Amino acid sequence: MADSPVRMRPEIAALPAYKQGRQAVADGYKLSSNENPFGPLAEIVEAVGRAEVNRYPDASGPALREQLGARFGVSAQEVHLGAGSVALLSQFLLAVCEPGSEVVYAWRSFEAYPGLVTVAGGTSVQVPLDAEARHDLDAMADAITDRTRAVIVCTPNNPTGPIVTAAAFERFMARVPADLLVLLDEAYFEFVRDPEAVDGSTLIGRHPNLVLLRTFSKAWGLAGLRLGYAIGPEHLLDAARAVAVPLSVTGQAQLAGSVALEHEDLLLARVEDIVGTRTRLVDGLRGLGFTVPDAQGNFVWLPLGDRTAAADDVFHEHGVVVRAFPGDGVRISIGEHESVARVLEAAAAL
Repeated sequence: MADSPVRMRPEIAALPAYKQGRQAVADGYKLSSNENPFGPLAEIVEAVGRAEVNRYPDASGPALREQLGARFGVSAQEVHLGAGSVALLSQFLLAVCEPGSEVVYAWRSFEAYPGLVTVAGGTSVQVPLDAEARHDLDAMADAITDRTRAVIVCTPNNPTGPIVTAAAFERFMARVPADLLVLLDEAYFEFVRDPEAVDGSTLIGRHPNLVLLRTFSKAWGLAGLRLGYAIGPEHLLDAARAVAVPLSVTGQAQLAGSVALEHEDLLLARVEDIVGTRTRLVDGLRGLGFTVPDAQGNFVWLPLGDRTAAADDVFHEHGVVVRAFPGDGVRISIGEHESVARVLEAAAAL
């Protein structure tokens, strides 16, 4: 970009493009993208095949929004669909940010946050995680200024794993100005087993500045179709709808999401299976002497610091593709049952 004669925003020219982790290796396991290891239900494949791909869908997804509204006890106007929850995050930040705006979030957290804030014209205010790799909500509240336009809370936190408790979140919301947008990013909510965790669905209607974000990509196994949803006050969702890229939610994604909800019991049984595999992996890694923060998503975190790059290579040599965050650590997604032994074999080699 530096050699281009086209004038660009300097902060965009300096912004590195989002890069996926390493892709799958032959006879190995791709555990770098927090994907669901189970293949799609036959009913979902059939539904996707029914979509008229030569026609534009009603991208507002009225049928799916009605379905989700009934599930959460809200009107369809209080549900907004996006091409994954990351697209929804982008829309809300675009709606509230202007030059000089600040967005507060924990760090390390979801790697897309810094780029989304920059693209929206804002400035990131990154608040370090505490010693247990959790959000420090008191410090995040302290970081709010007159320039703050949004706060993002990611629970369970990607990539480190721990949740935000309901009690801590209530205290946090009591300190947040009522005119400040709070985005509760619960992309991995279905994998949470900690009874003290915040559940955004119990907060609907209680805070006029709170928006809940969830996705069909992880627990529901629809990552390739890109479908997420937001629940919150209608006027906040209307602002996101105003800046959304038109027609970005496909008809295939809408049909798949609807069928997934109809087969919730089966899909959540798969989630329970993934949680069991997660427990096996955490126990095995701790048994090898690794520090593993409380894992409540479909991934585990190894805080390896300056050993991260070397560890990434060791895992790759053992046929395991992980997500390395240089200088910080390695995130390992929960995959097939058979992957646990391979991961532990590689970890032992470290």
